[in-house]
Amino acid sequence: MNSAPQSSRSIDEALAFDLAAPDLARVGLDWLGHLIGERRLSAHTIEAYARDARQFLSFLRDHNGEKADIATFSGLEPGDIRSFMARRRAEGVANRSLARILGGVRSFARHIERSGLGKTSAFTAIRAPKRARALPKPIAAGSARAVANIDSRAEDIRSQWVLARDTAVFALLYGAGLRISEALAIRREDAPIGRRELLTIVGKGSKTRSVPVIAPARKAVEVYIELCPWPLPPKEALFRGEKGGPLSPRVIQLAMESLRGALGLPDTATPHALRHSFATHLLARGGDLRSIQELLGHSSLSTTQLYTEVDSTRLMEAWRSAHPRARA
Repeated sequence: MNSAPQSSRSIDEALAFDLAAPDLARVGLDWLGHLIGERRLSAHTIEAYARDARQFLSFLRDHNGEKADIATFSGLEPGDIRSFMARRRAEGVANRSLARILGGVRSFARHIERSGLGKTSAFTAIRAPKRARALPKPIAAGSARAVANIDSRAEDIRSQWVLARDTAVFALLYGAGLRISEALAIRREDAPIGRRELLTIVGKGSKTRSVPVIAPARKAVEVYIELCPWPLPPKEALFRGEKGGPLSPRVIQLAMESLRGALGLPDTATPHALRHSFATHLLARGGDLRSIQELLGHSSLSTTQLYTEVDSTRLMEAWRSAHPRARA
């Protein structure tokens, strides 16, 4: 079998399958290679799948007293899988994460079956745990604008270029609905500045979409570029850390935590909440769901429809707090 391609070297594949017998470990590496090379899943998804497989293999080793091989995997009963799920639930794993873990292990099982190495029908007999539909938690429009405004950082003692950088990232998250990974993946040559109103984004699953970038966000990027002390080669990352390397998402998350205190925002005010705010505020101003779906890069309209529930919830809360008969 083929081992995983060169592009997967960021993942510790040996660690993912060191709890399996050699024959199962080889097919596991082949599975990761398939996910990377043919399905072109993101690095984060691959890492999650490898981690899920390792957790399951750890359970099988403890459950059977030895490392699992292909024959062990093919001979699994639904009760074995339910025992694994029960253990993970007892360890405090929520239904949403359990469903994702089961999905990862199922993908591995399907690969074994497609390779003609055994039957894995036990996995089809297990229903995924029901996921609680958690509504997105947007930030109020005024607060979102403040986050994307450098003037809100007047008391921040960090370098002016760093403040401008964080502001530009926040402005793209709120002004264009980007994920933080998408914003930090922008190359200097693609920077939305001047009259360049459209930005091409490669999102989840390597899906490409074009998003318009509003003038205030473009201006924020221009200010950052002007102040940045590091060289910004055209083909390399636009946003830089304080030592000149590509900017880490964690730095932006910490900057948002700092702003929460300064602006009196709740703990739910995260960088990703700015993306939620983008969608919710567009919908409140009359944006249609299909357009918002395209702007966000959602593969399913049902995902975007959650924002209609957010908007309805906010309207009901406003009515209850303001209407004289709401508490009657």
